[in-house]
Amino acid sequence: MKHFFVLISLLLGLSASAQVNKLIVQADKVGALIQSTMYGIFFEDINFAADGGLYGELVKNRSFEFPQTLQGWKAFGQWEVRTDGPFERNPHYIRLKSFGHPHKHTGLENEGFFGIGVKEGEAYRFSVWARIPEGSKPAKLRVEIIDPKSSGERQALAVQEVSIDKQQWTKYQVVLTPSSTEPKAHLRLFLRGDVAVDVEHVSLFPVDTWRGHENGMRRDLAQALYDLRPGIFRFPGGCIVEGTDLDTRYNWKNSVGPVENRPLNQNRWQYTFDYKFFPDYYQSYGLGFYEYFLLSEEIGAEPLPVISVGLACQFQNNDESAHVPVAELEPYIQDALDLIEFANGSVDTKWGKVRAEMGHPEPFHMKFLAIGNEQWGETYPQHLEPFVKAIRKQHPEIKLVGSAGPNSEGDQFDYLWPEMKRLGADLVDEHFYRNEQWFLSQGARYDNYDRKGPKVFAGEYACHGAGKKWNHYYASLLEAAFMTGLERNADVVHMATYAPLFAHVEGWQWRPDLIWFDNLESVRTVSYYVQQLYGTHKGTNALKLTMNGKNVTGAEGQNGLFASAVYDAQDGSYIVKIANTSDSYQSIEVQFAGLKKGTSFTSGSRILLTSPDMDAENTIEQPTLIVPQEQTIRVNGQVLNADLPPYSFAVYQVK
Repeated sequence: MKHFFVLISLLLGLSASAQVNKLIVQADKVGALIQSTMYGIFFEDINFAADGGLYGELVKNRSFEFPQTLQGWKAFGQWEVRTDGPFERNPHYIRLKSFGHPHKHTGLENEGFFGIGVKEGEAYRFSVWARIPEGSKPAKLRVEIIDPKSSGERQALAVQEVSIDKQQWTKYQVVLTPSSTEPKAHLRLFLRGDVAVDVEHVSLFPVDTWRGHENGMRRDLAQALYDLRPGIFRFPGGCIVEGTDLDTRYNWKNSVGPVENRPLNQNRWQYTFDYKFFPDYYQSYGLGFYEYFLLSEEIGAEPLPVISVGLACQFQNNDESAHVPVAELEPYIQDALDLIEFANGSVDTKWGKVRAEMGHPEPFHMKFLAIGNEQWGETYPQHLEPFVKAIRKQHPEIKLVGSAGPNSEGDQFDYLWPEMKRLGADLVDEHFYRNEQWFLSQGARYDNYDRKGPKVFAGEYACHGAGKKWNHYYASLLEAAFMTGLERNADVVHMATYAPLFAHVEGWQWRPDLIWFDNLESVRTVSYYVQQLYGTHKGTNALKLTMNGKNVTGAEGQNGLFASAVYDAQDGSYIVKIANTSDSYQSIEVQFAGLKKGTSFTSGSRILLTSPDMDAENTIEQPTLIVPQEQTIRVNGQVLNADLPPYSFAVYQVK
């Protein structure tokens, strides 16, 4: 019913409450430095976030390595699966053989990820590794992008021919330009002539990927990440780091090198939820650690890789035999040391050379490394300790991130924090997916944290509405309110990332999520805009802001207000963020105390996020239903006066 009361108050034009909320910003005392890593992003391949999402590949099972070799494909005519292919870790390929009759056809058809989305007039790069079998003549492949549901004269939206004329495995490419837009297209190959041909690693990418990379990212999704101005990029998970078992953990070494030779990995999110079961959900590793590091660099974020600590997912493995014994962790520790070398080593080192051969001779300058995801109990610090000792010895410059487990409080949380301090972790990763009341009660969460201990990384969080577990406005508002506490405590909170990041509208398993997409379009949720407002208005230093001498944390007597303030030394501006979580207009007076006499603000702006409907959300059909609105405001000397609508979030900036 909250949206009803908001609508009534808007219609009545209630311009002020009976009480003026007087906020004091201590403008003459610059506080804690706000880290460049303060607000960032966390990527995990859940909800088809990688293959079928951010990763630009449009072909599913492109190397025929799924356990069901032709899953995602239809084969017709004469064909056979063979296993002596050119790529050691992807040995499968298909031999196509003609009937020797002009009206009988042999070929393959791929369904993509919930279809293949193509746009009219845009270019798509088809590639295939192929050869002529011994004794066969040169062959041709007719390559088509088709509309499988077409009722017209032709299904083909784009057609090209590829001539296969070599007996050694060779990569062939051709560009197709569809004649119309189709979100559910397929890719079809016909073998032409009385011949045979072997095909492997069949691929289709948009030419217009992010930054034009051939093995690139989907441009609109990568652009959405860039527009957040993130300071930190945590990858590749999340629970996939652990795997449901150790065999399916994320092994970073399998994700680098030539893309054709990166082995398939089963995605643990394929089988975690039987009510959201996707038997074709695998990781091609086409989006691998090199691509993650490169994307971090291009969006201006510090990379924060997460590696396995030798523990499989503890939610699914109670038996100690499922985990690596502490005495046998050496290969896992070496993986961590090798990763640092891959990211930062010179080109004459083993793994630095691999990075250079992939196209980046300069180091990525990695500064952070997380060991383990959200493990708990005594076994986690026991496993973590040898990693810390080995990395500190060889790379004392790397800041290490430990975990506080999967909960935001409780026995395990209370146990792990002192353990992380004992082991010397630089940051501790806290996770909290909680309901509205939790977020309303946590405005002062970090006000009394130990200032001498490890710093905080709020690595996974989102407001999960009670009975409303989707991206509705009210949940996003409470996230904005909670984040004022992160900002106020910038001396102890150094990183924060919402989770999860991406979700395909037809392939989601977990919600809410920051960015939704289908095969052609994407939508930025209200939570996205909250994160963006903080990321683009983080300032350089925290400022003390109080009401009646107390921090503004939504406490009793504060009229549902949450607030924080920062100073931006780059342009000399003051930025105040205020969330009104009440159902009434709140009249606000912000006094900037301590400024020199006669100093007055000359310009100001307000960015307001609000909605009359608390359950409303941005969707593919209505992507801009709720977006921030900016306006110029008047400032009276050293005092800012404003009326803040019910259930709203505002960012004020004055110079």
